[in-house]
Amino acid sequence: MTDDPRATPSRDPGLQPERTSLAWRRTLLALAVLDVLVWRVWLLALGGAGQRTPAVVAALGVCAMVSTAATLVLIGCGWVRAHELVHGTAAPPALVMRMAAVALMALAASAILALILGG
Repeated sequence: MTDDPRATPSRDPGLQPERTSLAWRRTLLALAVLDVLVWRVWLLALGGAGQRTPAVVAALGVCAMVSTAATLVLIGCGWVRAHELVHGTAAPPALVMRMAAVALMALAASAILALILGG
């Protein structure tokens, strides 16, 4: 160690990587619950609850597929981020954050549409 006052010590990340990883897990759990609810609306429509038109049932099916795909993309983004946090505290790649943002918007849109059509 030097006595140079201008020398900056290396950054101690503390528990930040662990907190970030736990936050991703909680978010993914909430999104999985939302995903299940969208699927439930579609499956109820398939079973004839409310006697919806085939176009509405098909739209609810698309919502279910989009929500599943978005959830899978977010799981992948969370896995990449958790893997990066094990190896350092660098900022996440822009591509991962863009993919997560697009997937979240798609999931939100499909959930809102499923609520409108299923309600």
